Amino acid sequence: MTHELVTSLRPLLTAEASAEAYAAGAEPGDLEQAVWLRLLERLDAEDPPRDPRGWLRRAVRSEARRTRRTSRLERPYGVEPVDGVGRDPEQLALDAARGRAVREAVRRLPGRCPRLMAALLSPEDLTYREIAGELGISQGSLGPERSRCLGCLRRLLTPEVAAH
Repeated sequence: MTHELVTSLRPLLTAEASAEAYAAGAEPGDLEQAVWLRLLERLDAEDPPRDPRGWLRRAVRSEARRTRRTSRLERPYGVEPVDGVGRDPEQLALDAARGRAVREAVRRLPGRCPRLMAALLSPEDLTYREIAGELGISQGSLGPERSRCLGCLRRLLTPEVAAH
């Protein structure tokens, strides 16, 4: 049943994601990936939607809105972060402790998140294509996977940041 549903919805999802992606500031593949995930989670928790095509259209629009909201909250740095020259020893020690806390939290992440985060934070500045090849996953799934991993990392670090 699931295979037939996925096969029948694939062309519609591709078209809907392509139509919504530009306005959402997202890649069509990222929207597709998110909607497939939502569908699989729904199928795991309950029955298939009564109107799969209608459900899919609503899910694509919902994901596009979520992506737009998220992108509005993200702001680029006004200037590049400083490199540490001229900072006092106390600030350097605090920065080192923060770095250790982040690395420790990354190691506690579930699944392939530690490897993905290590690749993203690599000083080699790997491209998405190189990271996907290293992890053995599709390049289109890196965005959603990265978002999930960052969400997990944020949840792990929130209690630690609040404690300080």
